[in-house]
Amino acid sequence: MAAPVEASGTAQPEIKAEDIFEPHVLAKYDPEIVKYILKVRAAGAPAQPESRIEVIRANPAKFALPWSKDVTGWERVVDANVTSQDGVEIPIKIYQTNSAQFGNGPYGVHLNFHGGGFVLGDLNTESQLCLSMRDGAGVVVIDVNYRHCPEAVWGSGVRDAWAVLLWARQSAASLKINPDSVSIGGISAGAHITLILQHMARDAGIPLRLCLATVPPSSSALLYEDYTDSPFASFREFANGPVLPWARIKFFGDQCFPADKTDEIRASVPEWWISPLKSENWNGLCDTFIRTAECDTLRDEGEAYALKLVEGGNKVTLKRYKGSPHTFMYLDWFDKKQEYDRDSIIALKQAHGIL
Repeated sequence: MAAPVEASGTAQPEIKAEDIFEPHVLAKYDPEIVKYILKVRAAGAPAQPESRIEVIRANPAKFALPWSKDVTGWERVVDANVTSQDGVEIPIKIYQTNSAQFGNGPYGVHLNFHGGGFVLGDLNTESQLCLSMRDGAGVVVIDVNYRHCPEAVWGSGVRDAWAVLLWARQSAASLKINPDSVSIGGISAGAHITLILQHMARDAGIPLRLCLATVPPSSSALLYEDYTDSPFASFREFANGPVLPWARIKFFGDQCFPADKTDEIRASVPEWWISPLKSENWNGLCDTFIRTAECDTLRDEGEAYALKLVEGGNKVTLKRYKGSPHTFMYLDWFDKKQEYDRDSIIALKQAHGIL
C-alpha cells in the first residue's frame, strides 16, 4: 500500500499497529477493532483527544462522538425536564413504547445514564442504544442528561439521577409505567451512577428490577496521581492503550476533582459514592448484570464490584466481552456490539417479565 500523500506531495509514513499498541495490548485486541483504530488514525484523528475543557465546550459539534445521533422529534421520542433537589432543570428524553406491538401498558421503565467521565456526553450520545432497548424489550426508556463537571460539583449528577428515578415513579400514570417495574443502567460514568443508585434505592425501600451496569468504574481512580496507584491489573495493563488510557482518566479526574477543591468536594459526598467498592452494606441489593470489556482499563474493578455483590448474597450476572475496548458497545459494525444489544434486550425482558 502506498503511503498517504499530502497536497504538497510529501509522503506521510504509514501508521502501523505497532505505532499505537504495546505488544501485550495488541495481542488481546480483536483484529477488527485494530483495523478500525488504524483507519481512524490514518484519517487524521489525534492520538490524544482534546484536553482543554474550554475548547471542548466552545465547539460541541466538532467534538461530538461519531455514534452520537439527535433523535429529537422522532416517533415516540419526547423531550422533558425534571427538577433536581436544588431546583435545577435536568433534560431527559423519553422513549415511549410501541403500543401496537407491546400492548397498552403499564410498561416497565428503564432509566439510562450516559458515559463520558462525568464531564462529557448528552442526550445524543446513547440515543441508538435507547432506541434498541425500547424497540427490542418493549420498555419505556428515559435517558438522563445529568449535570457535568467542572461546571457542576461532582455528586450533582448522582443527585440528578436520583431525582429522575423518584420522578419516574411518581409520574407512573402519565408515563403509562408500572412504578414497581423500574430498571437502571448506564455505561462507564453512567454505570458508576447506577451502582450508587442501587444502594440508595435499597436504603429507601424502592424496588428495582435490575441494575444494568456496563464497563463501570467502581474505585477512586479519579483521585489517583498516577496509574500505578490502582490495585487493579487491568488499570496498569491498558494504561497506555488507544481507548481510555490513563491520560484520559486523569483529564476526567482533573475536571471532577480540581486540586484546589478536592477536599471540599470529598467532604460533600459519602466516600462510597466516589468509590462504590467502599460501600459498607452489600445486602439486599437488586439483581445486577455487569458487563466488562477485556481490553479496558476499568475491567478488573467492575468485576471486583460484581464479586462484592456475590459475597453479599445478591443475584449477579457477569459477562466479559473478549477482545473489546471500553467503548465497544457504540460500534455498530462490531459483532460484540450486536451481541451487547441482544444481551440488553434479553436482560430487560427477563427483568420486567416481558414474554
